[in-house]
Amino acid sequence: MATAVPAERDAVARAFPGPGQEIPLPGATVHRVADDWDLLAAGVGPALAAASTATALTAAALDGRPYALVVSAGIAGGFAPGAPVGSLVVADEITAADLGAESADGFLPVTELGFGTVTHRPPPALVHAVAEATGARPGTVLTGSTVTGTAARADALRARHPRALAEAMEGFGVAEAAAAHGVPVLELRAVSNPVGPRDRAAWRIGDALTALTAAFGKLTPALKSWNPHDH
Repeated sequence: MATAVPAERDAVARAFPGPGQEIPLPGATVHRVADDWDLLAAGVGPALAAASTATALTAAALDGRPYALVVSAGIAGGFAPGAPVGSLVVADEITAADLGAESADGFLPVTELGFGTVTHRPPPALVHAVAEATGARPGTVLTGSTVTGTAARADALRARHPRALAEAMEGFGVAEAAAAHGVPVLELRAVSNPVGPRDRAAWRIGDALTALTAAFGKLTPALKSWNPHDH
């Protein structure tokens, strides 16, 4: 499970008993909180998240215990009214919001330029199971290297991605690393602030981290009942 920063990783860890074990890797540290759960504070932004997640995936594969699932988790901005502050969102599409090129006709994603991908899709059966277990709303979670801070930017993203419920900075990078290893991916976000004008007074980070802990307390049984071959 990959978060951006230690505060998010620690919020997830609180859903598991015991102190866990630290496993140092080149450029990253995995926190093993259960036999089948490793936590990683992968870093902020899609590039560092992809690199750190790839390191953990490679180390696990070389150790003879490859991961069966990668989860990108943390807090996020939510698009109103679908994802209010304090709510949970599970991605049925993990989409890079700004991977492409600007043109006279508007933004062109890399898929329209003839290379790459901008969207990874978690297994629908898993998304459904997580939504049922946690109350998270399924929808698109956008990944960007720059957090939205204006109404104009929020409106542009909403127009380009009408199914978007949340915006974060790591999910697509984590998904790219998982895809390179042939491992399914999931993204679960707790909403800490609305997407739009940057207003620190409106942020509820503590509430979102508490919601994240509660979600993972409910998530583990859902994952244990999920069949990886059931797409």
